[in-house]
Amino acid sequence: MADTKRDYYEVLGVDKSADDAAIKKAYRTLAKKYHPDLNPGDAAAEKNFKEVNEAYDVLSDPDKRAKYDQYGHAAFDPASGMGGAGFGDFGFDISDIFSSFFGGSSTAGTRRNGPIRGDNVNVRLTLSFEEAVFGCKKEVSYYKVQQCPDCGGSGAAPGTSPKTCTACGGSGQVRVQQRTLFGMMQSSKPCDVCRGTGKTIENKCSRCRGSGFERVQKTLEVNIPAGIDDGQQIALRYQGSDGMNGGTAGDLNIIISVRPHSVFERDGDDLYCDVPITFAEAALGAEIDIQTLEGSQKYTIPEGTQTGTVFTLRNMGVQRVNNPKVRGNLYLTVNVEVPKNLTNEQKGLLEKFAASCGESNYSKRQSFFKKHRKN
Repeated sequence: MADTKRDYYEVLGVDKSADDAAIKKAYRTLAKKYHPDLNPGDAAAEKNFKEVNEAYDVLSDPDKRAKYDQYGHAAFDPASGMGGAGFGDFGFDISDIFSSFFGGSSTAGTRRNGPIRGDNVNVRLTLSFEEAVFGCKKEVSYYKVQQCPDCGGSGAAPGTSPKTCTACGGSGQVRVQQRTLFGMMQSSKPCDVCRGTGKTIENKCSRCRGSGFERVQKTLEVNIPAGIDDGQQIALRYQGSDGMNGGTAGDLNIIISVRPHSVFERDGDDLYCDVPITFAEAALGAEIDIQTLEGSQKYTIPEGTQTGTVFTLRNMGVQRVNNPKVRGNLYLTVNVEVPKNLTNEQKGLLEKFAASCGESNYSKRQSFFKKHRKN
């Protein structure tokens, strides 16, 4: 049930006033923390991972977030009767509401009789980190509204056709007079008989029940370009819902979500990676294995490397979308790992080493205490 779910803002650990950047940052942190690849066999982590993705799916979408803020989980629960419905889902047009208050609109009939563009369809597609970086082909399934194949969108039974409305003469509008404080006022409103369409249907199509349209599922194979990032969109023109009265179809907008990587953090075209090294490797220098998009390779750490040092591997990041000649950098941040659980022998050796170094080998330590004495 919807009321058993945790609040989405609570799931991500953000305030209700959080902006898109804060929500995205929280999602990436938690998704990495609970990712199944990093928690194999952990049922609780898998459950948390799904919960985090569900929360992000809603809060990262402005329309869904607005509905959630207003109705909570019930906005997406079919049993609640809401389901995020708009005005059109209740069988009336918003222009009808304005007509009842303002005595009609001179453009209402024109809008209904003229070409009307179909609605855009938005669908979210989740990719692995590698699929986003290198590109891939994916099948996308979605629902759209299309013209009824039996009646061709007319709404009339096969072999028949709509008739011109006799009440409005096919204009879709009728003139009305109203008595006001300023005398008799004349205005127009959508025809009640044909509901502003200018046509009436005597024999309705049995397949679409006179609407002229039906909801269908469609599947497309989509080329995902290399370098696409989380939150970006791919627009496929005219693949959305069909238009009315000869209007063009809407677009299919594919909103990309990218699962986090266990090693890399991505920021635009650049990649960031934390590299742990031993105390000995930092002090003496070493050739270590590092991870890149092309796989593991050797990298030389110079002697005396301090923790927090960042090494830049130019043109080793992600290629820019639709521009393979431009590629970001890979930034390696070195973290020196201090050994634990030393034996007595190891401790003795380390004490001798420390005594042999004195203070001369630690420039940052000397600088720190000089500043401290000045203060």
